[in-house]
Amino acid sequence: MIRKELISPRSIAVIGASEDVHKPGGALLANLLRSSFNGDIYVVNPKADTVQGVKSYHRAEDLPDVDLGILAIPAHLCEESVRILCEEKHCGAIIIISAGFGENSAEGAQIEKNIIRIVRDHNASMIGPNCVGVMTPYYTGMFSQPVPKLDKMGIDFLSGSGATIVFILEAAMQLGLKFSSVFSVGNSAVTDIEDILEYLDETYVHGESSPVKMLYIESIKDPQKLLKHASSLYNKGARIVAIKAGRSAEGSRAASSHTGALASPDDAVDALFEKAGIVRCFGREELVNTAAVLMYPKPAGRNIAIVTHAGGPAVMLTDTLSENKLSIPHIDGPKAEELLSKLYLGSTVGNPIDFLATGTAKQLDDILNACENDFDFIDAICVIFGCPGLNTVQDVYEVIYKHIQTSKKPIYPLLTSIHNAEKEIKYFQSLGGISFSEEVVFGKALGKYMNILGAAGDYPEYDMDRAVIDRIISENGDGYLAPADVKALLEAAGVECVKEYVIHSAEELRAKAAEVGFPMVMKVVGPVHKSDVGGVILNIKDIDQACESFDRIMKIKDATGALIQPMLKGFELYIGAHNEGAFGTMVLCGMGGTMVEMIADTSHALAPVSKAEADRMVSSLKCNKLFKGFRGAKPVNEEIFKERIMRIGALCAAYPQIAEMDLNPLLCDGDRILPIDARIRIKK
Repeated sequence: MIRKELISPRSIAVIGASEDVHKPGGALLANLLRSSFNGDIYVVNPKADTVQGVKSYHRAEDLPDVDLGILAIPAHLCEESVRILCEEKHCGAIIIISAGFGENSAEGAQIEKNIIRIVRDHNASMIGPNCVGVMTPYYTGMFSQPVPKLDKMGIDFLSGSGATIVFILEAAMQLGLKFSSVFSVGNSAVTDIEDILEYLDETYVHGESSPVKMLYIESIKDPQKLLKHASSLYNKGARIVAIKAGRSAEGSRAASSHTGALASPDDAVDALFEKAGIVRCFGREELVNTAAVLMYPKPAGRNIAIVTHAGGPAVMLTDTLSENKLSIPHIDGPKAEELLSKLYLGSTVGNPIDFLATGTAKQLDDILNACENDFDFIDAICVIFGCPGLNTVQDVYEVIYKHIQTSKKPIYPLLTSIHNAEKEIKYFQSLGGISFSEEVVFGKALGKYMNILGAAGDYPEYDMDRAVIDRIISENGDGYLAPADVKALLEAAGVECVKEYVIHSAEELRAKAAEVGFPMVMKVVGPVHKSDVGGVILNIKDIDQACESFDRIMKIKDATGALIQPMLKGFELYIGAHNEGAFGTMVLCGMGGTMVEMIADTSHALAPVSKAEADRMVSSLKCNKLFKGFRGAKPVNEEIFKERIMRIGALCAAYPQIAEMDLNPLLCDGDRILPIDARIRIKK
């Protein structure tokens, strides 16, 4: 819970304040005194009467009532101070920057538990312990540097690492980014990133609240809460960019199915972020550049004009944008010729628009006017302008800033001379400008933003025979369902299946063979990986061959029977599902058969799956070209494939007891897509 005393306190007490600004308590007080906070500031230091000009109380008991207490004292002293603040001083919010708690020792963990109990008993907010503090538009309650310029329309930054905040702020401030708030959650003893995101969602007013949320996450404690509030913020108009660190899994997943082998824990994070509309990044530079891109209006389309006075960066930016599915369309015609006549000889306007190293501010003004008014097919403009150190470029940067303020199309300034034009870049940023310094990093960031699907929309509803599904799940314990139950469950969910029978004797085989017909497929029942044990026999042409195949299959270790079905032909597809605990169930798709693990070309989404997600899943597969009917082959009916993906997503969302599912292969023949082999594992 986030109380107003944490965001906009009327009074703040710094417990452990110091004259030494190189100590956390001293640096914190100094930052607080320099901030815009206009309430009462109290300090507690048992050895001083004043600290940095502020009257000092020797004991917390002597303080008046206070809204927010910030503790910078040894861990073993914090519990008593928190008790006094909450019980006696009616304190509504606590920030503990001190370390030495659960992250350090069993003794520290117990102190942390005691503090949590006190805070919750008094319905207070708490940040930390083991954090660098909090900044809001009302105060700076952090001991670290740098302190960015605070602006309510700047970025909200939430981090699970205090030190990383410092590094990210340094990188962000070089681009001119401002911040509305910064939260360092530390151990997240009471308040974690999901709680703060909930507060930002519930208080968000589009056009009045911070438009961009930037997250550094080391652990996701409540994935569904993160999904709920991130999606809500996206749908309200806010944008979120995040790093989720700790991508690599220690050891391999113990998997008994194709899906289990293919689904990595980090894929679930990807799927969660995609469903929520969160732009995922993997490093600090990528994070801050993407956040800077999000601070600009989103282009209406994918056609980009590149304006430059240096050829090399323009070529690299062109390559990067193209690789990220953005277009740099050719510019020609009378209006282009008119623009070219205003530039120096040797300039080009075909796009990139290169107006040479000698280009002037007036020429850039003409170019930007043309891109805005004459070239309607252009959706956004990138301006690359550095400085060789021979003259000032302030007039150029003033032109860029003027057009950013007035243009209906977003203009992205790439001010590349971070040393030669350092003074001018700082001037540009002092006006309120946000700039970029490296064209490839910027291009990738813009590509990420333009290619994000957005928070998932409506989900299709499917009729299911829930009575049948409920019965099958209730009658079975944990483990793989028998083939008959798999078929019944899928058909109850509306998934058409091939005619098949499980047989246990030669007599049963002879009785059912006529119904299945020839050619026939026979598969071992019992072993999970049938192909690995020679348990799949294809193209059985008559009853004698069927009986011979049955005898061979029943000699396989752990065989309990054989499954027979018609021998069908078609393009082999794959749909799988894997329950990822608190994240929900991840649905995967790709090419089927042995190719599913051989080439590992799969895409995924968290259940349920929307139409937009299914479109993205199928179109993003590398093998998608084969679906079109490669070299005369019959094409895959992609719409039916997507329907199957969405239907499986709806089934798994409704029944989280489905721990794993493999439909592999699904044979696609015209308008029919049938699961030829299916397995479902239940875990209640």
